[in-house]
Order: sequence, then structure tokens, then C-alpha cells
Amino acid sequence: MSDLLTYAYAVVRNAEGLREATAPLRGVADSPVSLVTDSGDDQLGLVVSHAPGQDFQEDALKQHLEDLEWLEAVARAHHGVIEALGECTTVLPLRLATVYLDDNRAREMLEAGRTMFAERLALLSEHVEWGVKIYVESSTALTEPTVPAAELTPGRAYLRNRRQQQSVRDTVYQAAQKAAERVEAAGRKHASDRVRHRVQQGLLADTAGAVGENVVNDAYLVPLKRCDDFLADVTHAADGLDGVRVEATGPWAPYSFAMPFDESGGAAAAEGVPP
Repeated sequence: MSDLLTYAYAVVRNAEGLREATAPLRGVADSPVSLVTDSGDDQLGLVVSHAPGQDFQEDALKQHLEDLEWLEAVARAHHGVIEALGECTTVLPLRLATVYLDDNRAREMLEAGRTMFAERLALLSEHVEWGVKIYVESSTALTEPTVPAAELTPGRAYLRNRRQQQSVRDTVYQAAQKAAERVEAAGRKHASDRVRHRVQQGLLADTAGAVGENVVNDAYLVPLKRCDDFLADVTHAADGLDGVRVEATGPWAPYSFAMPFDESGGAAAAEGVPP
């Protein structure tokens, strides 16, 4: 086995100037980026570079995925290549750390998935992804008690505080549901598709610098010509709703829509693409 593996970033639709745009790019491990083409369809290409085998073989990769510094560096390089490609063609992003033994194996994957890739690229043409997150603010103030705490026994004061906390929590979650309905209405009006992701919790939420509890984490596939209208509606989704914050991020390459999704909301693996 070679010391180098082929690292794949995205399937792309061939376009004028694509090779010239690819030539100066540097990818994972600062490796030059190149284009592998489908011998049976000159409209499809696979953007690749070469990566150290010792970092991406199965056992080593499992350890690396727990190293946030290493993972961030790879993710930034991966995203940087895809974003650059998106400036000149339609991009079908592949999952982080998708590797093959060599360029020939990568080409075989491209050719095996030719029909599916072409269909997905046609659907994603002239579209971008927007992320929409809804947060419930954890610092929402409690209402002032009607009876001073000093006039209550410790037990009654505790129960009263718990009831107040639950009442405020219920009110804020109802407001978040209203915001979610407004965002969904904007999606039905302006977007072509939506994917629901798991809400961010624990370390993932901390890393993202989130303030409050994430209760909705959706991605919308929006035509370029509808982006301004979509964002205008989403931006106002929390108007008049205390304790709720709506955050839109993007535009991104259509990561969440690169592969067909199954009924559970997970991406269905493309034939020939390793996990």
C-alpha cells in the first residue's frame, strides 16, 4: 500500500475554468488539489488531493477524530476547497475524511455513482444552504413573586419557585414553537428542501459558542434568487417572542443535501463511498 491515500472533497459539474480554479488550491495536509474525471462522462469530476496514509487509515482516524485541534484543521482545509470550488461550479460535497487507496479507486467510485451524482448536481444547481437554529435563552428572568418569600415556609417557598420556573419554561418553549412555525413557513415559501439535524448539545454546543439551549437545528436548500426573501422572513421569526433567538448562518455549499436522505433524516451512503 502506498504511503499516500486519495482524499476526496466533492463531486463537481465540469465547467469552464474549473481546472484553472483548482490548480492553486491546497487541501488537507497542505497537499495540492487536482481533478479526477469520469472516463464515461466528461461533465463529472471528483476533486481530490493526497493525504498521509498513517493519518487516515481506520485505527488512526478513530483517534484523530477525538483530537479537536486535528479535526478542526482537516475540517477547515476540507471546507476551504469546497467553498473555492463553489465559486465556479455546482458542488456535491463529500463527507469529511472520505479517502480511497488511490486515484483509480476514486475514479471507480465516481463512475459507479454517475447517475446519482448527475441527478443530485442538477437538483443543487443555483442553490445554496442556509442553517437556521432556534435557541431558548437560559437567562430568561422569572416573574416577581406576589407573596414575599419571608412570609412563606421554606417548603412552600421552594414549591412556589419551582412552579414559577416551570411556568416561565413552558411560556418560552411555546414561544420557540411559534418561531419554529414561522421559520417553517418561510421555508415552504422560499426553499426547495429542508433537513432537520440533531440539536447541538454538550461539547458541540460549547464549541460553537452557543448561548441558550438549542431547540431547532435545520438546514434549508434555497435558490439563489430567493435568498434575500428567505432571510428577511427568518430574521423576523422571533419578533415579539421573549426568550427566543433565531440564528441564520450561510450561505454554504449544500452539505446537508449532498446525498439523498432516508426517512430518519440521515444521509444515505452513496454506493462505493466508504464511511
